[in-house]
Amino acid sequence: MPSSKPSHAPLFEPLPLPCGQTLKNRIAKAAMEESLAEPGQLPGASFQALYRRWAEGGVGLLITGNVMVARDALTGPGTLVLEHDTPLAPFEAWAAAAHAGGARIWMQISHPGRQVLAALGNPGYAPSAVALQMGKHGKLFAPVRELTGQQIEAVQQGFVETARAAARAGFDGVQIHAAHGYLISQFLSPLTNRRTDRFGGGIEQRSRLLIEVVRAVKAAVPSGFAVAVKLNSADFQRGGFSEADAKAVVSLLNDEGIDLLELSGGSYESPAMQGRTADGRTLAREAYFLEFAQELARLAKMPLMTTGGVRRREIAERVLAGGVSLVGMATALAFDPTLPKRWQHAESAVDPLVVDWKDKALASLAGMATVRRQLRRMGAGQEPATSLSPFGSLIVDQLRARRLTRRYLGWHRLSRASSPLPAKPMEARGAELPQS
Repeated sequence: MPSSKPSHAPLFEPLPLPCGQTLKNRIAKAAMEESLAEPGQLPGASFQALYRRWAEGGVGLLITGNVMVARDALTGPGTLVLEHDTPLAPFEAWAAAAHAGGARIWMQISHPGRQVLAALGNPGYAPSAVALQMGKHGKLFAPVRELTGQQIEAVQQGFVETARAAARAGFDGVQIHAAHGYLISQFLSPLTNRRTDRFGGGIEQRSRLLIEVVRAVKAAVPSGFAVAVKLNSADFQRGGFSEADAKAVVSLLNDEGIDLLELSGGSYESPAMQGRTADGRTLAREAYFLEFAQELARLAKMPLMTTGGVRRREIAERVLAGGVSLVGMATALAFDPTLPKRWQHAESAVDPLVVDWKDKALASLAGMATVRRQLRRMGAGQEPATSLSPFGSLIVDQLRARRLTRRYLGWHRLSRASSPLPAKPMEARGAELPQS
């Protein structure tokens, strides 16, 4: 097995992975939900243009935004869905475009659990019927229903089918999303998992869904296909998933032979992935989760990646010097897709916009709306804008989301394929604020 955790590795040194793949450098485009789906929740020309742009900008790894494993469980109306019967040609074209410049592309596969908008007309499924604590914004989210044992099995199968389809479409790997308050993350947290069956209790029981999904996906994909996990270092909520819990999960994952573990943090309730927390802790402006990653690097047997706020080369180099194998960047690459090449040639880069409003939830939405606006520009073949209004971006995002919501509801009604989690749709209601 190739060595996968060299210390003090320079940014532009290749990274061999346990599955046999080699990344050309140590810079990854971390997941950002693009919200660019075509009718049928499929990728189109905008995805090809956007990912070709990032690949040509010099990253070694591209991790896609959310690709949902079930059509009844979307984070937003512009999100992609890949199920066993989804047409593969659009995904094949996307993967081919992303391979420009020697980059690898991994599909982030996800189920949002309870973090779904009420306007999309589906319940929010969760380990326990615990509603989101979002204050005045809580009404935007769907009522929460506790998953049955049969439905949990269907979720597991959904991850397997999406991973299998990604491999057939030419992707190089998948990243199983177990962070940011999505479904697997909800199972990991004692705040949202109050079950008394085999999926609830101590951290080993709360980790059961993640471990079973990892094993099932690895058994279903071909040799050489990468399987990664995205995990919270903490929820940054009092009484939630803690650093001690994260260490326990890393110890369990050490035995599963995954190819990469990305460390992030937070959820919709506590958007630490954007530098904001609900438990009062202050995160550094750059490399939010480096302190946690350095501690976990001493425990982890797999390569580690950390994402959160990095935008300067010297900070990226500090991440690698701390024992982390791969530096993940998201927002910075939305504002400057050529950042890796700029770093390689010692050129200055554009600083991304920081939305610092008093209402943390609204600031988080405005920040994501601004990023999505940049992604739409690049998907249309334009340059990123050097200045965008967060408030204007939020308004544009809401108007666009309403149009996409109507389209999604029409597609969902006409769709013949049954969902892994069948439920009577609810009447669409509330404003539409897509998340990422």
